[in-house]
Amino acid sequence: MAKELPKISATNPLDDLFSTENDRQGAAQERVINLDISEIESFKNHPFQVRDNADMEELVDSIKENGLLEPCIVRPTSNGKYEMISGHRRKHAAIRAGITTIPCIVRNLDDNQATILMVDSNKHRPYLLPSEKAFAYRMRLEAMNSQGKRTDLTSVPVAQKSTSREQLGKEVGESQDQIRRYVRLTYLIPELLQMVDNSVEKPDDKFALAVAMRPAVELSYLTPDNQRTVLSYMEDALITPSHAQTIILRNMQKEGNLTAASVYNLLSEEKPNQKASEKISVSKFSRYFPAETSAATIEKEIFKALDFYREHHKQLSDNRSAIEPLK
Repeated sequence: MAKELPKISATNPLDDLFSTENDRQGAAQERVINLDISEIESFKNHPFQVRDNADMEELVDSIKENGLLEPCIVRPTSNGKYEMISGHRRKHAAIRAGITTIPCIVRNLDDNQATILMVDSNKHRPYLLPSEKAFAYRMRLEAMNSQGKRTDLTSVPVAQKSTSREQLGKEVGESQDQIRRYVRLTYLIPELLQMVDNSVEKPDDKFALAVAMRPAVELSYLTPDNQRTVLSYMEDALITPSHAQTIILRNMQKEGNLTAASVYNLLSEEKPNQKASEKISVSKFSRYFPAETSAATIEKEIFKALDFYREHHKQLSDNRSAIEPLK
């Protein structure tokens, strides 16, 4: 039987003709190469934040001392550059460390493969905000569902296949319902989504409005315009709706009677778990601040003034105690 001749490409016919099979197999294998950082673009719609925190400082110091020990993973782009798949934090740390080239594995991946690998390489970070999980899970599910349309990926009958949500849930240790809740968060307007992050990132900040997961999911079913109507009252009154109130808001929208007035009437009601208290409108203090100053800023400045007042009187009291003659 005649030996099969190597396939000859139009671009490098002589190289293909005189190369050995080992040469061709070696060229097909992935290798680590050094790439200029300026040639590497961030992954489109990358859902994970790169934070300049204590962990980043440690990474920067490590790179300065030892170089980048773990190569990044990139894929070639149509404009002749590369797209980062795994290594956004390492790239940022390298830039801060003054390094211009980093080791990378160049891998040919389609959009779905790249998305799945990007999410998988980041999903086990020790600290993830709800917004990061939300968009990462949504991107991962969309890529998985798109791959599932290909018949060459599995021979298991459709009835026996697990759903994408179930499969992802097992991989990340979340229930299907929790995966669904996170994906719903991607339908929130940015301001409301930030409040969901505040519930995790700033739980003790009395000036940061925070919305828990379940109320946020209900709010995600409102149209963007209706979300902004609710947001406007939340920011003016410095309150957030309860889970029960968000369910009512969703029903209001369904019935077509969600208006600024109906939102005001609902959210101004005292919640069952709230203690009776006198409410003071911050609008009474607006004349002491520049026009267009938000209610949140006014309240923050009032508390700062009260803290200063209390500290001032404490010092006066301490000074008087120090100079009073002993009896």
